[in-house]
Order: sequence, then C-alpha cells, then structure tokens
Amino acid sequence: MEEKQKILEKLKTAVEELETEMAEEAAKEALAAGIDPITAINDGLAAGMQTMSDLFDEGEVFVPQLVVAADAFEAAVAILTSSMSEEDKAKSSKGKVLLHTVQGDIHDIGKNIVKTMMSASGFEVIDLGRDVAVEEVVAKAKEYKVDIIAGAALMTTTMPAQRDIVSLLKEEGIRDQFKCMFGGAPVSDEWVEKIGGDAYAETASEAVEKAKILVAELRG
Repeated sequence: MEEKQKILEKLKTAVEELETEMAEEAAKEALAAGIDPITAINDGLAAGMQTMSDLFDEGEVFVPQLVVAADAFEAAVAILTSSMSEEDKAKSSKGKVLLHTVQGDIHDIGKNIVKTMMSASGFEVIDLGRDVAVEEVVAKAKEYKVDIIAGAALMTTTMPAQRDIVSLLKEEGIRDQFKCMFGGAPVSDEWVEKIGGDAYAETASEAVEKAKILVAELRG
C-alpha cells in the first residue's frame, strides 16, 4: 500500500511542479507496480490538475503554468493508457465533448484552458479550433457522436452563433441527442436559457462540473 501511495503522490506532485519527465517516470513506476491506470490518472494526475485549477481560479498561477501542467499530465496519461484496449479507454472516458470558439470569433485562450481542464478530468475532447461555422459544428457533432457541444463566444457580435447551433440541431431533429454548453465573457445564464442551451459555464472548472452533470443526464 505504501508504495502505491508514494507513486500516486509522485504523479500528483509532478503535475503540480510542472515536471513532465517526473510525470513520465512516475507513470512507468505505476505500471510496473501494477497500479490500475485509471486509478493512477484519477488519484494521481487529476488530483494534481485539480490543485492547478484551484490555483488558477485564485489567480495564483497563470495560463503558461496551466499549459505546462497539462503537458506533464498528458505525457503521463499516454504512458498509462498505452496498454489499455480501446474498449477500456472508452469505458474510462467521462464523455465526449466537441469544443470550439464560435463562427466569427478568433479568441481561443479561454477555450484552450477549458480543453486542458476537460482533458485532465477524463473527458475526450475534440477541439475544432476557432471561428468554426455553425454547420461544421453540427456535422462534426454527428460524425464524432459527441455527448456535449461546447462553444465559446467572446464578443457580443458573435453570440448569435450559439443560438444558431441550437436552432440547426432542432431543424435537423437531433436536438435531444446532444447537450449544449456555452460560455465566454459576454455570455450569461439568461442568454443560454433564452436560446435553449443546456448549461452556462463561467470558468473552466465550472465547465468541467457542468459537463459531468450533463453527461449523467444523457446517460440517464
């Protein structure tokens, strides 16, 4: 038990201290010690990411540190999951999220932070990038059979694209197949409710919490 705890602690610390090599080393140690990869990810790496997320929300760490922490996290996850079957990987996924910045909008720092936090929390994230056409969002959601469509609008002028996504899903008769989560500086709870979305998230960590709830609703 002692050794397992030490390795989980090392995985957590590696992420908190932005040490990619240490994270990879700990991941190999975890496999050698026969620790379940999912346990190593959840109780080790994700715990470290949670620390970083909290510090980020408190303004104690900034985007560059978060990005490096995510690199350490992902490098270790790649090692831990290398021996898992696709089926096991799918089972361990908390859900599939299609992420993008809406049509006409080229901001992506916020979106990238959400991507980092979502991936670190066990979601499979498909990132379409920025300024993504409404039709493409819906087409990709169908193609990848995602659970959640998440779109950020950072300007009041691009917010209507969020409404257009919901409208197009309704037009195609597939609105109930996806949960729609929206965010961005000018976006509010009221707006998301008004356009028929499922959830509004103000911060990246809130996006993760809301996503967990939405997937639970979908899976019933």
